[in-house]
Amino acid sequence: MGIRKLKPTTPGLRHKVIGAFDKITASVPEKSLVVGKKSSGGRNNTGKMTVRYIGGGHKQKYRLIDFKRTKDGIPATVKSIEYDPNRTSRIALLYYADGAKSYIVAPNGLEVGQTVMSGKDAAPEIGNSLPMQNIPVGTIIHNIELRPGQGAKLVRSAGAFAQLTSREGTYAVIKMPSGEIRKVLSACKATIGSVGNSDHALEKSGKAGRSRWLGRRPHNRGVVMNPVDHPMGGGEGRASGGHPRSRTGLYAKGLKTRAPKKHSSKYIIERRKK
Repeated sequence: MGIRKLKPTTPGLRHKVIGAFDKITASVPEKSLVVGKKSSGGRNNTGKMTVRYIGGGHKQKYRLIDFKRTKDGIPATVKSIEYDPNRTSRIALLYYADGAKSYIVAPNGLEVGQTVMSGKDAAPEIGNSLPMQNIPVGTIIHNIELRPGQGAKLVRSAGAFAQLTSREGTYAVIKMPSGEIRKVLSACKATIGSVGNSDHALEKSGKAGRSRWLGRRPHNRGVVMNPVDHPMGGGEGRASGGHPRSRTGLYAKGLKTRAPKKHSSKYIIERRKK
C-alpha cells in the first residue's frame, strides 16, 4: 500500500497526496453486508442544528463489520480487499467454510486467498482472532475487546497497533498506540498484526472541496468571532483572544478532563505520553 503524489496540472492537485488503491481487489461491496446510512447534517430530531460544521458530503453505504469474530474454529478465506468510506482502514471480505460471509478490518499483510481463523485454538498468525490468554507475549495486536464478547473497541484505525507486553493473573498488560499501558481481561479477544493502510497518515486532501465530499463544512475559529459568540472573540484588530478555551468556556490546552474517580483508572498502569 503506497501513496500517489499527483502532477500539479490544477491548483487542487498541486498539494494532493492520496493513497494508492493497488491493494483493493473489488469495487462493489457484498450486497448482503451493506445497509443504508442516513446523515443528520448536525440536526437533532426537531431540526435544530446541535453540531456545527457538519453537512453535505457524498452518499455512503454502511458495511457491516464483524468486530466480534464469534465463528470459532471455522476457517475463512479472504475473498477480496475493499475500500470502506466509513473508516480509514481497508476491509477484507471473508467466505467461511460453512457458507457465511463477513467483513473484517484488513490487517497489514493480509492477502486475497489467505485463510484466517478465530477462537482459542487458532494459531497466532496475521488476521487470526483469539483470546489474549492464548497470544504469545510481545505480539503486535489490534481490534482489542474491553469486555469478553463485547466486540473490538480499541486499535481499529489505519496503521494502528498495540503490543501485548505481559500478563498479570487474569489480566493482559497492553501498550496502546498512544503510549498508555493498561490492563485488559485475558479472556478478551484481539486480532494478530497491525491495521493496514498505514500510509493514510501521509495523505493530504489538496483542496477544501475534498473536505466537503467527506461531509465537513467550513470551520471558523473562535478568535474571529464576536464576544457574544465565543470567549476568545472581540478586540480591536487581530487580537490574540486570551487563554485558549472552548465556546463553552473550558480551557482547551492542558486542562485535565478525565473524571478523577473514573472506575477504569485502576486498570491504567501508565498514562499516555503528553
